[in-house]
Amino acid sequence: MSDAFRKAVQQLGRFPGVGEKTATRHAYWLLRQPPEAAENIAAAILALKASVRECASCCDLSDRELCPRCADPRRDPAVICVVERPQDVRAIDASGEFKGRFHVLHGALSPLDGVGPSDLRIQPLLARIGSGGTTECILAMDPDVEGDATSLYLARLLRPLGVRVTRLAHGIAVGTEIEFADRVSLARAFEGRRDVPA
Repeated sequence: MSDAFRKAVQQLGRFPGVGEKTATRHAYWLLRQPPEAAENIAAAILALKASVRECASCCDLSDRELCPRCADPRRDPAVICVVERPQDVRAIDASGEFKGRFHVLHGALSPLDGVGPSDLRIQPLLARIGSGGTTECILAMDPDVEGDATSLYLARLLRPLGVRVTRLAHGIAVGTEIEFADRVSLARAFEGRRDVPA
């Protein structure tokens, strides 16, 4: 194996979810492609790093100062949905249910991994809400230990600012048979139960 091939495999293996075998397959695939394929991939990656930055308002990724969602006057600025990652914005937006604005933290509190409040985009969130006009903050964190810790921490900071603080409901996923649901999902489903309309 040449040094160039080994370095390519090493770099391709840095992508999340790509192990050595997959990285090796990708390297062989690149070798079989015309030279412009590798050039186009490299150019796209360089352009991504050069042009994408955080939105000045919500901290989502954008190629403009304000992302399209923050710039959209049809979205309700009074309701902010706080998420951990930019991918979460796309998933929630695809549902078509949420018509407000977003705020991306770029992570969740995780002391064991060395992620504290100063590592997240919490201060820009507090500044947005402190400037007025926000009536509700929806915490859409992952339903895990880090997400729970982040939600509790944010709720303590946000409630004194006079906004309603809510969290997405958790429980049994649609289409799941109860016998196959895990304990935590069942517990959350019971906690979040609602009245059945007449």
